[in-house]
Amino acid sequence: MVRALLLGMLTLSMPAAAFNLNDLKSKVEELKQSTSPAPSPQPSGLDTYSPQQQIESLKQALTQGAESAVQDLARADGYLGNPKVRIQMPENLRKVDSALRKVGLGRYADDFVTSMNRAAEAAVPEAKALLIAAVKNMTVNDAKDILLGNDDAATQYFRRSTESALSARFKPVVARSMDKVQLAQAYNRFAGKGVKLGLVKEKDAHLDDYITRKALDGLFLMIAEQEKAIRKDPLQATGDLARKIFSTLRGQ
Repeated sequence: MVRALLLGMLTLSMPAAAFNLNDLKSKVEELKQSTSPAPSPQPSGLDTYSPQQQIESLKQALTQGAESAVQDLARADGYLGNPKVRIQMPENLRKVDSALRKVGLGRYADDFVTSMNRAAEAAVPEAKALLIAAVKNMTVNDAKDILLGNDDAATQYFRRSTESALSARFKPVVARSMDKVQLAQAYNRFAGKGVKLGLVKEKDAHLDDYITRKALDGLFLMIAEQEKAIRKDPLQATGDLARKIFSTLRGQ
């Protein structure tokens, strides 16, 4: 009887005790959270590889991408047969193109466009050595910025590092090719006067400059496509290390 009475008293007192205990636990937890040190940041997947491994993997992938882009563009119809990089008639001559076609002389415009693209195809092999040199001169910081950068981070690195030198290499080859085309000289005479009259953009006043600029744009576009493909599918990368690191980045 006494035991039952004590048990009943204990049961009646539990809610208040339980409430107080829960409240106390909550305060203790709040105190712990405010005083405990913040958790140390976990290293990223990339940080599991040494700086040397990172740069070597990137060099493998970039060399692969640059060589592939140059090879694709240097073949017959590398520019002419690829709508993405095909060098079109300069904007200031498109009215002339249209007029020639209306009178059945479109073949002259077609020959002109073909000649420009052939000149670009002849010049692009000059890019290979300079692009590979840019890869060799890459620093650890360059490599990390590229690995963690946008899909075209490597392409932008190439453009910054090589565009001026590539232009200097391309232009003489383009000029030699265009010397064989009478339209080149006619264009330059026309454009020189057109600039003075404000009819032609100064940057398009010389055909070899125009072709060189468009050829470089096409080259960097193809390099960018190679870079995006490797980032999207690391198995396309040459070398085990490159595949591992790009796979790590792909998984982040």
